[in-house]
Amino acid sequence: MARVELRNIRKSFGAIEVIRGVDLSIDKGEFVVFVGPSGCGKSTVLRLISGLESVSSGQILFDGKDMTRTAPSKRQLAMVFQSYALFPHLTVAENIGFGLSLAKTPKAEITRRVTEVAKTLQLDSLLDRTPRQLSGGQRQRVAIGRSIIRNPRVFLFDEPLSNLDAALRVSMRLEIARLHRELGDVTMIYVTHDQIEAMTLADRIVVLNGGRIEQVGTPMEVYENPANTFVAGFVGAPSMNFIRCNVDLDGVARFGPASISPTRPHGVSGDALLGIRPEHLALVDSGKGMFDAEVELVERLGAESLVYLRASFLEKPITVRTGGALSLSERQSVGVQVDLTNLHVFSPASPSLSQAS
Repeated sequence: MARVELRNIRKSFGAIEVIRGVDLSIDKGEFVVFVGPSGCGKSTVLRLISGLESVSSGQILFDGKDMTRTAPSKRQLAMVFQSYALFPHLTVAENIGFGLSLAKTPKAEITRRVTEVAKTLQLDSLLDRTPRQLSGGQRQRVAIGRSIIRNPRVFLFDEPLSNLDAALRVSMRLEIARLHRELGDVTMIYVTHDQIEAMTLADRIVVLNGGRIEQVGTPMEVYENPANTFVAGFVGAPSMNFIRCNVDLDGVARFGPASISPTRPHGVSGDALLGIRPEHLALVDSGKGMFDAEVELVERLGAESLVYLRASFLEKPITVRTGGALSLSERQSVGVQVDLTNLHVFSPASPSLSQAS
């Protein structure tokens, strides 16, 4: 498997620069997920790695060898797309082994390798079926099998689960995680806009915005220590709450009637944005919290509830994640308690979701 390096990669379509100097190293056997909003450049970076798009400047290296101008067929890659792209008239076995057939591999060898791949992907009982006889998840596993059988140096996944319903996405996430574990040192690069896929699959997450990398880290590093308000607002569902405040020289953040002393080091003073995740807020009786707010809406999701609160000093409602057994009514006044150990303080100039391009 290959170590992949991107060195100052840039890509322009005419006068429009869509990838703006991306530097990244991906180790052998690593599972890296590119995540970001639509139009951030994540699929374009994947296509540059594959060779389906040519770079405008910069270098792409596999194990230290410059592959920037190498044809896609010579890069020893396998790519799984959003669409399954299966041949409807071929069986599962014939679809999986199609690349080997083109390479004129002996039939006995094709049969052996198709059988191995089908067993890995739990398709061995479906080899005689055609794609129209399969579910969406089974078709995607066939598409993955067609890639695995070629023994590629790097696997590239471009939003492979986006066409599946919610239940199938969960089962396919488990399949892909199991596949990476069983294949051992396989290098995988995966593109998605789904944060759950990114958090559950990745060894490291690469957060992209406007053709640039905002942050690279393990899922929990990115979640617990976001580099800026863009990352903080994008990673996590529901999104992090942001409250405009003023931080004095002693590090005390003041907004509305509240004075809060974050325990995390932040080095910000003056006008700032206080970041608080919904699970780091708690509801108490009115008058007993750090500030009071009014209930605007309660979303009861079963095991948990999301409570949206308004206050005169807030620009927009804030969200509180709490237990499912909750008795609240709209316009009820509640107190809000804040977990001081999990506060984030950002400069107002920090890149934000509203600035994403």
